[in-house]
Amino acid sequence: MKAGLFGGTFNPLHMAHIRIAEHVKQCLALDTIFFFPSATPPHKPGVDLAPAKDRYDMVVKSLAHKKGLKPSDIEINRKGPSFTIDTVHAFKRHYGESHQFYLLMGSDAFFDTPTWKRQKDIFAAVAIVVMPRQGTGPDPDIRSFLDEHIAKGYTWHQEERQFVHDRLQPVRICPVPRIDISSTLIRNRVKQHLSIKGLVPPPVEKIINERNLYL
Repeated sequence: MKAGLFGGTFNPLHMAHIRIAEHVKQCLALDTIFFFPSATPPHKPGVDLAPAKDRYDMVVKSLAHKKGLKPSDIEINRKGPSFTIDTVHAFKRHYGESHQFYLLMGSDAFFDTPTWKRQKDIFAAVAIVVMPRQGTGPDPDIRSFLDEHIAKGYTWHQEERQFVHDRLQPVRICPVPRIDISSTLIRNRVKQHLSIKGLVPPPVEKIINERNLYL
């Protein structure tokens, strides 16, 4: 089974998260995508961060009827900071050889990986899917980044739209639609008592209102 790993604070989950995941699922012919909210993200201070349970509940209720999109509490149940390498290994231990995993990340996160724990081990452990918001060809910045920060020797395969290495996992490029919705925008609108209808799934709006989040 081919499964995507889609992590983030989801603070809160919004429609762009879901639409992008559905696009990538179709683009890569994935069987499923796991959404895993982070409990204590090491790269994002907890300013205005809703409790992990509330963010997880948003994901669970929003994906309840989304075929092939599944919530995972794998990070929020682990104590301490949410390091990606630990999460990847946890998924592989739990599902074993039955699943082939793809770690999904936006361009900003991809270029931030030099600050991540055991960065090169991540590229050895799991296939990476970079999701640039625009462009159709291999981003020259991605090619030079791989050479400089990960390893020399990546080659571009146009047909599969991925960089391939003889010792590391492939890095796939999957351009995604530009959707101008962000969690920051939603939190700011909540603070200003403005409507967020249509920007988030209905269960997210309900949880935010009932639990007085982001005020």
